[in-house]
Amino acid sequence: MTWQVSPDLLGIVNQSGVFIETNPAWQRVLGWPEAEIKNMVFTDFLHPDDVEPTMALFSNMKAGASALHFENRYRCKDGDYRWLSWVAVPEDNIFVCSARDITEDKVRARALKSSEDEAILREQFVAVLGHDLRNPLAAIGSAIRIASRQPHDKTIAAMFASVDESTRRMARLIDVTTDFARARLGGGIPVDLQPVADLSSSFEHVVDEIRLVHPDSQIETSFAFEGVVKCDAARLDQLLSNFVANAVTHGSKGKAIIVSTTKEKECFVLSVANPGKKIPENIRPNLFKPFERSEDSGLLQGLGLGLYIADEIAKAHSGKITLTSDDTETVFQLSIPIDAGN
Repeated sequence: MTWQVSPDLLGIVNQSGVFIETNPAWQRVLGWPEAEIKNMVFTDFLHPDDVEPTMALFSNMKAGASALHFENRYRCKDGDYRWLSWVAVPEDNIFVCSARDITEDKVRARALKSSEDEAILREQFVAVLGHDLRNPLAAIGSAIRIASRQPHDKTIAAMFASVDESTRRMARLIDVTTDFARARLGGGIPVDLQPVADLSSSFEHVVDEIRLVHPDSQIETSFAFEGVVKCDAARLDQLLSNFVANAVTHGSKGKAIIVSTTKEKECFVLSVANPGKKIPENIRPNLFKPFERSEDSGLLQGLGLGLYIADEIAKAHSGKITLTSDDTETVFQLSIPIDAGN
């Protein structure tokens, strides 16, 4: 009964390498009927690359050795090949063997290897961005700033200022892409958690930088939090910059963006609120996914990584980001346990 219903290929091979007996699985897996198999030597089935190692194994079996989980490829009747894993033992003048089809296992293993190779390439990409691009860009920026101090007319001054701003934007893009690659590799955003007694000064500096870039935007601050937070202050500055830049892009023009900090339920809370249209419900699930952008023309700027990286920064602080949005305003809020990391 087992001979008839087994999903594995079962067979008996003589000293000449002919399968004198085979079960129905041969036809189910490889398409060969028993009558045809009896007229063929096992080498007739082998993939050309597997002939030599299989013949070496067969010679050892003739000398009394067994085969355990030996893998090779057998040709199907339609010309395709299937990977088989063999167990075979000598018995008198014959060899009793069974083979399991492991083709799908091989496909999955190749896919996993491909994924691992891609991960290595991403790591190499991070290294290129972090060194081979960042260093020469810093040199260009330094040269531009030194040259801009020399006497020149207004046109040249404007050109220097434009190039300087471009290099700064490129440096920020490198930082964002590097953070994204690190997060996607599974390690998350790296943070250096230290007790910080005053975040408001650096937050104010972040807001001032955005005011310079967007002089027509009204940004107000209200920093009411007092206390120590164990955090990476530079990363929180980065998160705030993403929040405020997002608010400037999508908020109603001519109405104030409110940046505030407070303490709620033993948590440090940072909020950025901007008046504007309600964020549609169908868009919200994708807001923190990389490369996800609305079809709204106002959103077609950048790579769509800002909120994704902000969310990764929050997770690295054992915190969370919440979003509330209605017809009057949209609020992004970061909450970090005050004792996080202690």
